[in-house]
Amino acid sequence: MLSHARIFWQFVYSAKTMTDHKQTNIMTLTRYVLEQQRLHPDATGDLSIAMNAVQVGCKFVEACVRKARLINLVGLAGNQNVQGEDQKKLDVLSNEMFVNALQASGKFSFMVSEEVDDIVVVPEELRGKYCITFDPLDGSSNIDAGVNVGTIFGIWRLPSGPKATVDEILVAGSEIIVGGYCMYGSSCNLILTFGNNQVEGFTLDPALGEFILTHPDIKIPNRGKIYSVNEGNSLYWDAATRAYFESLKFPTPESGRKPYSSRYIGSMVADVHRTLLYGGVFAYPSDRKSRQGKLRILYESFPMAYITEQAGGKATTGTTRVLDLVPKHIHDRCPIFLGGADDISDVEKAFKENNNWLDGTQQ
Repeated sequence: MLSHARIFWQFVYSAKTMTDHKQTNIMTLTRYVLEQQRLHPDATGDLSIAMNAVQVGCKFVEACVRKARLINLVGLAGNQNVQGEDQKKLDVLSNEMFVNALQASGKFSFMVSEEVDDIVVVPEELRGKYCITFDPLDGSSNIDAGVNVGTIFGIWRLPSGPKATVDEILVAGSEIIVGGYCMYGSSCNLILTFGNNQVEGFTLDPALGEFILTHPDIKIPNRGKIYSVNEGNSLYWDAATRAYFESLKFPTPESGRKPYSSRYIGSMVADVHRTLLYGGVFAYPSDRKSRQGKLRILYESFPMAYITEQAGGKATTGTTRVLDLVPKHIHDRCPIFLGGADDISDVEKAFKENNNWLDGTQQ
């Protein structure tokens, strides 16, 4: 009769022979970040530690979202954020978790959160050389309906390091060094870019408790077949926006294109994620109700624009590259169109050819 030890080693050997190298040599997010660090001999490892704190926050929020109904985390918290929006219980909890995890890393001096009126200044003894901007739970108004929600974040290097002043936060989006989002739904997906025209997608394996690389080197198609916009606001759109979306729904015979399909979830993370993988255009344009746009520049538009550009796409306000904007306040907003390069070129063309109230030519 075989001993328990012999049976065990026979099982291990048979498992090895049935499993190829690629299936066992998994790329976790932690390993990926460390490998990126090794590509830069002058790296100090600070960004790797900072990203580990972001991971912790995402895992915590994912667990809370999954159990929200069971542990009574749905519904309103009874407060409003700086935007005048009702805060959900999960908004408050998610924000506190991220602030605590990021502060404990010792790598950030400032944080800008959608849920906090002012800049979060880290205690002097815990300050580092980075600033992070984040929306801890984007799309939370849909949480009670089980719709996908997510976290959006961007990281900037502070020129003065731990001695930086808050003036160093309000800079052009092109100075961002990390952009990412984590989507909580049927699976938990974290999309990340450090630049270099590379966007990587990771999926959380609950059994391992690790994000695993599942979507390497994401490239957005130059032209897609889907547009994503809240057409309930179309009554208030300017001429350029109306003309562009009409061209998608009613293409001319000369264009040789079929009508685009409309897909709108109402959660930016989910809509952008689909656009990134399938192509097309996501838009939240300005309108007569929101003349400065709806989405916040620092912690929604900048990170998503950076990811889109690094994946080969484009992001514009209609007239200006999003990453060229310089906000004047931490909660400033802007209109945004992002997607495949050819699709966004059509947006820019529509704004050149049509008058719109933004430049005062139409009221």
